[in-house]
Amino acid sequence: MFVYYDKEKTRVPIKIWTENIEDIEPQCLEQAVHLSNLPFVYKWVSLMPDTHTGKGMPIGAVIACEDAVIPNAVGVDIGCGMAFVQTDIPAKLLRETMTGSGELIRNIIGSILRAIPVGFSHYSKPQPSAVLDNALEQADRYSPDKELFNNINEGYFQVGTLGGGNHFIEIQEDENGLACIMLHSGSRNFGYTVGKYFNSTAAKLNERWHSAVPPEYNLPFLPVSSVEGHQYLNWMHLSMDFAYENREAMLVKVKNIFSEMCEKYLGKTPVYSNQINCHHNYAALENHFGKNVWVHL
Repeated sequence: MFVYYDKEKTRVPIKIWTENIEDIEPQCLEQAVHLSNLPFVYKWVSLMPDTHTGKGMPIGAVIACEDAVIPNAVGVDIGCGMAFVQTDIPAKLLRETMTGSGELIRNIIGSILRAIPVGFSHYSKPQPSAVLDNALEQADRYSPDKELFNNINEGYFQVGTLGGGNHFIEIQEDENGLACIMLHSGSRNFGYTVGKYFNSTAAKLNERWHSAVPPEYNLPFLPVSSVEGHQYLNWMHLSMDFAYENREAMLVKVKNIFSEMCEKYLGKTPVYSNQINCHHNYAALENHFGKNVWVHL
């Protein structure tokens, strides 16, 4: 880790977890400098080893803000994250066991691809969602905007689906030779709509307030104490819950497919353990150095 600080360019230091400055894309560093000059950023900006250029804020950047949230720093795939579960099935068996249509591992992957919509595809029928049911029951917590409430209804067709881009479902092999299931996905179009809506809202308000944050930074903010700030946080948390439920639904379906295939071709019922489901792309209220701040990561 090293610190980049230029008193003529940066208001606060930038801590970078790479070996040298050449490891950072120029545009990524420029975005980090923009973050460092935000008047409400607390202490410093952090760039993780995997950092690269994002939209307004670098991917792999972490900031803490005093009394402000930045929708575009959270990102449009709110609550994107990872899910993982360990199995007790040797991965070697999946590769070496043959079925009528090839290796067992290929059959498992093919079944997953057929069962889970990917990218712009959704289910043709609404899926169960306790998260969305609860949101409709507590509708008074959320902004009454029609666009966002339509988003809830559309979410029933998205839960249990895999995003495009760098999102994935994988059957992996651990260091002990055992098969594991890992997936990476988020809040789908549900979170995208929320993120875009509040980024646009923040941009309009920042223009009205003659904000000190230059519009070219693409980092309009919302005061946490404002009506819009409260609304954003409510919708952000709903999107995070939806993303968690989305990953959970996919993991259940993948485990069912994996179990059925192993029982059919191996005569074994997998035992699952060490299950994980966790977020990135969110803001959380934390206390650092004696101050409550909104950490964006």
